[in-house]
Amino acid sequence: MIEFCEKQIGVESISLKYIVTAPTDFDKQEESLPMIVFLHGAGERGDDLEKLKIYCIPKIFTNNPDTERVITLSPLCHSEKTWYDHKWQVIKLIDEIAEEYNVNKNKITLCGISMGGFGTWEIALSVPEKFAAIAPICGGGMSWRAWYLRNMPIRVYHGGRDDVVPVQYSELMVNAIKAQGNKNIEFTVYEDLYHPCWDRAFEKTDLIKWLATSEKDGGLE
Repeated sequence: MIEFCEKQIGVESISLKYIVTAPTDFDKQEESLPMIVFLHGAGERGDDLEKLKIYCIPKIFTNNPDTERVITLSPLCHSEKTWYDHKWQVIKLIDEIAEEYNVNKNKITLCGISMGGFGTWEIALSVPEKFAAIAPICGGGMSWRAWYLRNMPIRVYHGGRDDVVPVQYSELMVNAIKAQGNKNIEFTVYEDLYHPCWDRAFEKTDLIKWLATSEKDGGLE
């Protein structure tokens, strides 16, 4: 199942377009599945949901919604805005889609690339209790808030030659979170890659399966 939707979000009455995918035989009355939330980069902003299908989770799951037995949610950021501007709308959308599709709320994960990597850090720092795991790719965040992610399972990816978002942005976050005692954080630097390192992360590692199978425990609350 693949749906291209738009929803009016109660927070400041802003509409967000989004793509939802579910396995072809999914029945929400019979099954409660995990959900992967994906935040795109700056180049996909606007009104065209088709642009979301260029990269990563929406690309993979619109081609094959049975890639993993999960729900996926990929919202679309408005033109000239960032995920910082839409943070609370995205959080509300996650809650509404989780209810609508009977998502297992202990198995919601968050990932994103570039601007979406920054958004992943920011949203996870704001509501860490909501996610079982996160995977920010070539992003960065407010390292002084690292305490909030001290128990979060995290995978971070960055191109070592990135000349758009320097790899030091990820390094700062990873080092700050490790300093808070988090031993479940992995940092992969692709020394031969520039900014677009996401295809290797999503298509050449077990990242999707890891996101699909991550589950919260009591230590995240």
